[in-house]
Amino acid sequence: MTDTQIKKALENITIIIDTRENVNQHITKYFDSKGIKYLYQKLDFGDYSAVLNLDGKDIEFFDKISVERKNSLEEISSNLSKERERFERELTRSIGSRFILMIEESQGYEKIINHQYDTDLNEKSFLGTLFTFGHRYGIDVNFIEKKYAGLFIYYQLFYYIRDYLKTYTSDQ
Repeated sequence: MTDTQIKKALENITIIIDTRENVNQHITKYFDSKGIKYLYQKLDFGDYSAVLNLDGKDIEFFDKISVERKNSLEEISSNLSKERERFERELTRSIGSRFILMIEESQGYEKIINHQYDTDLNEKSFLGTLFTFGHRYGIDVNFIEKKYAGLFIYYQLFYYIRDYLKTYTSDQ
């Protein structure tokens, strides 16, 4: 595809939000303010992915890229301890795709190191499990200020799809 064709195609991205994702009005408000299309649909893993309509054909990216949002250190701490088995099953389903973990906490590492979160998981276990899962499941861990969450999600998906289109052929 030419750069012009890619630019035109990228206008047809729709963000898919998992139906189980809740309390995300700050994200959908960002999408609305930027005219970004989105809809709710069950995803097998992750909270956000995308679909691209290209020449009347939908190209789904659900198995290629997803963004998993955690709204706090407490939520991810719980996922790494009390809900570990369920969380690992989700991570296992994501193997082979680009899985991006976004934690809405801009000073995440500092707050973990100083135990500035409200769970019993100790700092060493918190970081150790986070890094181990990152390596084991190929996860990108990102601490993002809440007000930038919508922007982060959109541009992660946008630039993945843009790069995908650079080698896209209609046979795919």
